[in-house]
Amino acid sequence: MVERTFELPDLGEGIAEGELVSWLVAAGDTVEEDQVIAEVETDKALVEIPSPYDGSVTRLHHEEGEIVPVDAVIATFEVEADEEAATERDSSNSSADAEGSPGETAADAADTDAAAAGTPADAAADASPGESPVPSGRVFASPSTRALARELGVDIGAVEGSGPGGRVAGADVRAHAQGAGTPAGEEPAAGAATASAAAAETAATTTADSEAVAAVGNGTAEAVEQRESGVGGTAAERDRTLSMPATRQLAADLGVDLNAVPASEEREGEPFVTPDDVRAFAAEGSDGASGVASGVAGATTTEEAKSATEPVTTADERSAAEAPGEGAAAGDLADKPGERVPYRGVRRTIGEQMAESKYTAPHVSHHDEFDATELVELQEELAAVAETEGVKLTYLPFVVKAITTALAEFPYLNASLDESAEEIVLHDEYNVGIAVATDAGLMVPVVKNADEKGLKQLAEEIRDLAERARNRQIKPEEMQGGTFTITNIGVIGGEFSSPIINHPEAAIFAMGPIKKRPWVLDDEVVARNTMRFSMSVDHRLVDGADAARFSNRVKELLAEPSRLLLE
Repeated sequence: MVERTFELPDLGEGIAEGELVSWLVAAGDTVEEDQVIAEVETDKALVEIPSPYDGSVTRLHHEEGEIVPVDAVIATFEVEADEEAATERDSSNSSADAEGSPGETAADAADTDAAAAGTPADAAADASPGESPVPSGRVFASPSTRALARELGVDIGAVEGSGPGGRVAGADVRAHAQGAGTPAGEEPAAGAATASAAAAETAATTTADSEAVAAVGNGTAEAVEQRESGVGGTAAERDRTLSMPATRQLAADLGVDLNAVPASEEREGEPFVTPDDVRAFAAEGSDGASGVASGVAGATTTEEAKSATEPVTTADERSAAEAPGEGAAAGDLADKPGERVPYRGVRRTIGEQMAESKYTAPHVSHHDEFDATELVELQEELAAVAETEGVKLTYLPFVVKAITTALAEFPYLNASLDESAEEIVLHDEYNVGIAVATDAGLMVPVVKNADEKGLKQLAEEIRDLAERARNRQIKPEEMQGGTFTITNIGVIGGEFSSPIINHPEAAIFAMGPIKKRPWVLDDEVVARNTMRFSMSVDHRLVDGADAARFSNRVKELLAEPSRLLLE
């Protein structure tokens, strides 16, 4: 019998960690290969983790509710030696298929890793008794990061990881590619040698400046050092930065180029700049951390040195600080009584997505109503037929058909704005997201190529996606790729709403309830079944007139739904 550890596997592209929701086994339990042993919640879905071995569980390394990084050890198993050997062969073959280039064997991959690490092949033999041997050349990285390394021609074994446990992220690979020296086996040119000497001289100067900062306070020196070695690299090396909309607004108010701010955090392998990063950079000035250091070193008094390291306070910040009670209310929040629920997982993802959408896309809302009498009659007629085939036909498939038909005539509502390229992308697919309320929060599974499907097929697919979303069995890829979203507020209550766009889409359609209301027909007020609906559009892409025309076309199709049967 041998002990083998099991690490949290890759949970999907861009996912670096997950919350351990529940253990389905305990220490001492016997398990079979592929038996589900744990449930882990990511910011997109609830993922079941299967056992890689036949054997017994000897230790669970994390408690329920903990946030566990990908590639962190979560369990230890005791397995038969023969079983372990077979598992290692399968794992090696899988790794070769997934990561190796055509013709590359698992042995070749192992040799490459060992060479990159520069350690003997038998290093594992020196492990202490009871410890699980770990290959010395192992690199922790997601498949997407490994693919990026191959695209950039980077040996991932030579990349220094900045993530938990030395995990290599996409930003690390890019930084290594940008900072790589001359190819192995070639002598550096004279210019390169000169550059190295200059870099050494600059480093010495920076060190002296950092020591001057330390004279004022170790905290300031450490902060400067941390910012200089931040996740995002130096200011000139970055052309893409992740941050919250409020942070971007703060940078604009302070006249700071967000891409020039050293990042203190990382999200999905990309530099993530916080408001504190922006304020610190603004305090340092456009010359960065060295500007602060030299400023402090040149100060003639302790007070001058102290003032040189203090953050810049804008007029708005001073006004907010001076406003009676406001600052105190925000500061006292930490002491407020009441239940505290962790803000993470799906709820945090929803919050960040909604904030990004609301502060990025200027929303315009449109509300309307139409006579749905014929829609009600047709739905009742076709629902009875569909029920005999085991299909529940609701109004939603009719709305999806009407939406996709109208989108073909108004392509800017089925579009996205590529801000980096300064281009509007008019999608040639009609992938409709259906907002589903779950216990964990709002999820939006996507019906791919909805325009190519009939009413019965749409009904079945929507039911299946919604059910699996509520049961937390939906796959992350089934909630990606949407080009337009529909939400149904009518099933809960309310007449109109101002829905937030599922950014980077251009629009969202909110169905209201269908019920009898007063309606003017032939100059007489009669009771008719009507549907009220709301819509929000990104005003950068869609003008109000186009939103109204699109709305009118949807109304025409739903008011006379027999037309949809011809689509």
